[in-house]
Amino acid sequence: MNKQLEKKYTIVNLGCANCAAKMETAMNKDHRISSASVNFMNNTVFVSYEPNKFDNEQHLFEVLNNYVTKYEREAYLAINSQTTSAVTAPSQEEACGCGCEDQHSSHEEAYGCECEDQHSSHEETCGCGCCCSSSITTEEEVACSVVDTAAMHKHTHTHEHTHEHGSEDHSIKGIVKTAIPWIVGIGISLIGIYLVDQPVAKILLILAGYIVLGHEVLLNSFNSIRHGSVFDENFLMIVATIGALYVGEYTEAIAVLLLFQIGELLQDLAVDNSRRHLTDAMNLKSLFATIETFEGLKQVAPEQVQVNDLLVVKPSEKIALDGIVVEGTSFLDTSSLTGESVPRKASVGDDVLSGCINGEQTLKIKVTKPYTESTVAKVLDLVENASNRKSVTENFITKFARIYTPIVVLLAVLLIIVPPIVTGSYDFQKWIYTACSFLVVSCPCALVISVPLGFFGGIGAASKNGIIVKGSNYLEGLTTLKTVVFDKTGTLTKGCFAVKEIKAVSNVTEQEILETAALLESFSTHPIATSILTAYKQYSEMPIDIKKLSDYKELSGHGVQANIDGITYSLGNKRYMETLNASNIPISIDTIGTIAYLAKGTDCIGYLVISDEIKEDAKATIRALKKHGIQTVLLTGDTKIVADKVANSLGIDTVYSELLPTDKVTKLEEVMNTQSEKESTAFVGDGINDAPVIARADIGMAMGGVGSDAAIEAADIVLMTDEPGKIAKAIAIAKHTKRIVTTNIVFSLGIKVLVLLLLALGFGSMWLAIFADVGVSLIAIMNSIRALNDVD
Repeated sequence: MNKQLEKKYTIVNLGCANCAAKMETAMNKDHRISSASVNFMNNTVFVSYEPNKFDNEQHLFEVLNNYVTKYEREAYLAINSQTTSAVTAPSQEEACGCGCEDQHSSHEEAYGCECEDQHSSHEETCGCGCCCSSSITTEEEVACSVVDTAAMHKHTHTHEHTHEHGSEDHSIKGIVKTAIPWIVGIGISLIGIYLVDQPVAKILLILAGYIVLGHEVLLNSFNSIRHGSVFDENFLMIVATIGALYVGEYTEAIAVLLLFQIGELLQDLAVDNSRRHLTDAMNLKSLFATIETFEGLKQVAPEQVQVNDLLVVKPSEKIALDGIVVEGTSFLDTSSLTGESVPRKASVGDDVLSGCINGEQTLKIKVTKPYTESTVAKVLDLVENASNRKSVTENFITKFARIYTPIVVLLAVLLIIVPPIVTGSYDFQKWIYTACSFLVVSCPCALVISVPLGFFGGIGAASKNGIIVKGSNYLEGLTTLKTVVFDKTGTLTKGCFAVKEIKAVSNVTEQEILETAALLESFSTHPIATSILTAYKQYSEMPIDIKKLSDYKELSGHGVQANIDGITYSLGNKRYMETLNASNIPISIDTIGTIAYLAKGTDCIGYLVISDEIKEDAKATIRALKKHGIQTVLLTGDTKIVADKVANSLGIDTVYSELLPTDKVTKLEEVMNTQSEKESTAFVGDGINDAPVIARADIGMAMGGVGSDAAIEAADIVLMTDEPGKIAKAIAIAKHTKRIVTTNIVFSLGIKVLVLLLLALGFGSMWLAIFADVGVSLIAIMNSIRALNDVD
């Protein structure tokens, strides 16, 4: 298999969800592109391709840009300096708005400009100078260097090319500018309709007003036809309104054209508003970081901070990067990152994460990770790219939209021909008007916009609660959960082990058992080993003499073995003792906890009981899952006695104990095989030791994901705290989101089908048709924003 490369680009001025769906379809049909995903919410396209199928990256860029401009006249592709993260620091060229790459010829090829070879000259030509300075001192200047803010700039260069970031100008000034030709066009048309009687002059004035009013629609339609895409909403609106003019419905044709454009503007405003709502919900990133230098305090962009720099975080400021507190004590508001309302105390020596808000005392923090590896960067990247993994419903709507419009157009053509002939009236003029109304209803924008918007809102709601969902497919998958499979340690229990009991079963003392066990575990980092070493340190101040050890072996899923002073000792679970054929193994131990048996040679000489505590919300979590009709399963390597007691206390349905890591995958597959294709299974683990099981499940969840690279990498859903209660919360958010999406689908299709039936039966008018198109879209978009609201 040839090597696959991935690339992400920004689509500037992407304002049509239906066009975005067409772009994605066209790109995926290109045999040179392995896969493409156009993210309407984030204005990005993510592609996977084989490099040998393109001459170079510039060739790929041009191919993709052609698809973009083919379906939306004002949209175009912009070059990103990073292909995997939208939150990394912008390059100088990107911040200035020109998109120049290191090889300046690429920029010239992409935009046809003649930028100077030295980028400093280009900056002078650009004249902004806002983002390329290395000494940023004010918050406003820092804000200018952030990608989100830089995306709002519009820079016009003297070499006559314009780079405009973001969507169309929706300021009051921009809206007024847009409305001027509408007012002029309406005025000219009204003069022709009501003040001129001479037929030729009347028609010429009406057509002139029509062209002035709808010139944008005409240009967009012409652009689509020129690129081979005929049946878009602009073309259909032109055909519908010209048909109305043809049958003499002048006022209605002009009014419908105006209402269509007003509706498109309101639709864009609603989508922009929704994007802002979702962006604000994930407002984790600090626009600046204050660092301590030899010259004093200095404010810089987070991307400019280096590892080991000292951050100074004042009260009420966000922590810009991950680090360790070196001075001060304060309480941190972690709610934006974890969804937890209770502040967390941070003092000297404590690790702190970016995205948290400092309390009432100033903190000095030593930076431990660059911004690109910080918690905020990872979380934002996950959330922003979540829409690239589309749900079954989104994919269905995209496919449905491709056939819906041609079907309605075909019905419109049949309406012109069939009814007049069947009835014998041959009144084609009446049915032309009806067919034109059909065309107005044929745009599927209400569905194509509201469905991904709803899922994106659900992902935003989850992130506000400290639940990172890596794709809308996983969010939708939560609504079909049949079984949730749990790991025990660190998931349902706290993972804070402590030696609770030491028992000797041979001619040795409890002290000797503890000392020998500590020596055997001196090289291990397992939680059980840590608890034994902690118990030893509490008992004795003497350091462990590891020189006594030889032939050390750590057996995964069993225990450890080594020679001490020439004698072989083994420490592990009961299964390990049985493989050694050890004698004197206690038959039954009536206690809750993990049992670590110690054998001298093949003689079991004693054991240690290491206990763990069940998490406070574990029982409530199992109860909440059962209310959703979800079965629960426990997989653990612990003994049957311990596993059964934990499961019984929590109310878990099925327990599999004494499992090796590989056994967990096998048992999970057995559980999954008992379910239908429409049902899904989730596995919840700690994200490190359970990575293979997490990867195998339909939906893998990692507990305690804050700052854990392994958890974020392995799981489909990351629970930013170690609370199992977040699982039930995630399911509730998923079901709330699915209800909203389903409501939008039923409402949009229901209204459109009802209006089409009324029109086919001779009732209704273009006024009703324009409501079924634009009005329904606006209502569906507004309803989608509800997905961002919290649910119980």
